[in-house]
Amino acid sequence: MNRFEYIVESIDGDYAHLRRTDIESDELKLVARALLPPEIMEGTKLLYEWMQYSIME
Repeated sequence: MNRFEYIVESIDGDYAHLRRTDIESDELKLVARALLPPEIMEGTKLLYEWMQYSIME
């Protein structure tokens, strides 16, 4: 299964803009906040694995 690392660039209401950090990319991914851990803020590092987002320590 694929594993991706992201950082929360910005939060816009019910959506968050995520940027990949495990590869070189300027593209942002728009994700509904309902799919993300509730305690995220701008700058939070996330791991996407097994179709689920979790906060990276």
